[in-house]
Amino acid sequence: MNLLIEHQCPQCGAPAVLKETDRVVWCEYCRVTSYLLQADFFRYMLPHSAPEDRELLFVPYWRFKGMIFSCLSDKIHHRFADISHQALGMPLFPVSLGLRSQAMKLRFVSPGTPGRFLKPAVSVKKVMRIFENRFNASFPDPPFHQAFIGETISLIYAPFYVTDKICDGVLNRAISSAEIPPDFHPSDFQGGPPDWRTRFVPTLCPNCGWNLEGQPDALALTCQNCNSVWQSGKKGLKPLSFGQLSDDSIRDPAICLPFWKIRANISGVPLDSCADMIRLANLPKVVQEDEEALRFHFWIPGFKVRPQAFLNLARGVTLSQPRGELLPGLPDVPCCPVNLPPSEALQSMRVTLASFMKPRRMLLPSLQDMKITPERVLLVFVPFAGRPHEYVHPGFQVSVNKKMLELSGNL
Repeated sequence: MNLLIEHQCPQCGAPAVLKETDRVVWCEYCRVTSYLLQADFFRYMLPHSAPEDRELLFVPYWRFKGMIFSCLSDKIHHRFADISHQALGMPLFPVSLGLRSQAMKLRFVSPGTPGRFLKPAVSVKKVMRIFENRFNASFPDPPFHQAFIGETISLIYAPFYVTDKICDGVLNRAISSAEIPPDFHPSDFQGGPPDWRTRFVPTLCPNCGWNLEGQPDALALTCQNCNSVWQSGKKGLKPLSFGQLSDDSIRDPAICLPFWKIRANISGVPLDSCADMIRLANLPKVVQEDEEALRFHFWIPGFKVRPQAFLNLARGVTLSQPRGELLPGLPDVPCCPVNLPPSEALQSMRVTLASFMKPRRMLLPSLQDMKITPERVLLVFVPFAGRPHEYVHPGFQVSVNKKMLELSGNL
């Protein structure tokens, strides 16, 4: 489930409600389209009903939402998680937000928001280790490798105020019957008024000034006028290298799905060519002479789907090693939005490798020690044929359920 966030159009001030995954914002009043930029992670606050004369303390909570892949001796365990954890390390406040972040409409935190916003004392890395320990407790043995893919990290501030007890600003009541310890002083916590801002930039092509296009959750925007693709950077939009795969086996493509084509150096196992991949995966085929010279690439989905489908697609297309020509320009058929960034694709390479290398029991222990260094990352639009309920690519022997793809915006 996505967070729902209330905000105002930066152009005309009209109210709007966004999903957590939305990056492209279109205002139905002034008809201006903007793109959301944040230097690190987004910050939200829960609405409150506290008395006006109470000074509000906003306690930070780290929230993680994404796919977790755990490489075990006999399989790759996968699951989807949506969880929060207090970022202060104070037992006086609730450990997590529970279902509030999913059930309530949140708001962006911006300069001028009244209240004292406490500074996180627990880093997101430490909280992620807490999540790892919680997930791994159900496994008989520790995983050889664990990856968090398609993750969304955000900071959510929950309102509290102090009387003789600590009171919840959402329900406007004490969080426990215990009185406040005498050594508790809100001024001891680092914090103050918020000093960060979410930027809204116009979705105009930096190259030609044409309107950029993209679904609300798109991380890459396309310009049909100059045939370019743009992704968010620290200072604005920056160009993205891309191509479309020429594939004669798909005569009438219904959609193009984005994949990250990654060339990487891998230490620990011989995996430089397609022939190396065939031997490492123990595929039932004879290595051809030209495959010794063809360089191996990972092919990772550039879109979010359920964990099992994501792994099947990454393994299937990677083992197929598409050899079609990469054509310039954008495809003429509809394209699935790019909503999984290249940084997440890089994290999934080790899991993809674990999904096909054999013998598993001999190679998995060395998985964590392998050094994988990316050399080149390219966005490639791959054509898929349409069927009544799914998109398929017979040559790669992979498919994607249409309904699953429609609901991927909730991941």
